[in-house]
Amino acid sequence: MRTFDFAPLHRATVGFDQIADLMDRVMSNDVSQPSYPPYNIEKIDADSYRISIAVAGFSEADLAVEVKENALVVSARKAETDEERTFLHRGIATRAFERRFTLADHMRVTGASHADGMLHIDLQREVPEALKPRRIEIASAAPQRAALDAQQVN
Repeated sequence: MRTFDFAPLHRATVGFDQIADLMDRVMSNDVSQPSYPPYNIEKIDADSYRISIAVAGFSEADLAVEVKENALVVSARKAETDEERTFLHRGIATRAFERRFTLADHMRVTGASHADGMLHIDLQREVPEALKPRRIEIASAAPQRAALDAQQVN
């Protein structure tokens, strides 16, 4: 297990403590990430993503998708059935789960759909105009310089 010392990061930067916290969470061995249910994360284009989660046996009413505090939380709770059923083999897991995904800044969940035992959650990165790169026009300094020189002579 590798350990990283983020002290130099804290000494030389301001506002990057979220990155250090994220790295601590990822590198910690204390919390093991459950493997149920299986999921995929796809990059659709430069700013679009899709998370697909295998939720066989769950209906839309059993599933919940929430966004809170820069985290996407997907949970499912199967409604108990009153009928007694006897299984000879039970290989389809329909146990309750909660799966968390940490979202980057400016990520927005645009929709969710459930089809063929798969829950698809679409995400879009929406960078505000103020944070997008912009081109600054460079003005010619020659006319202004001549006016300044003329004022100094007078």
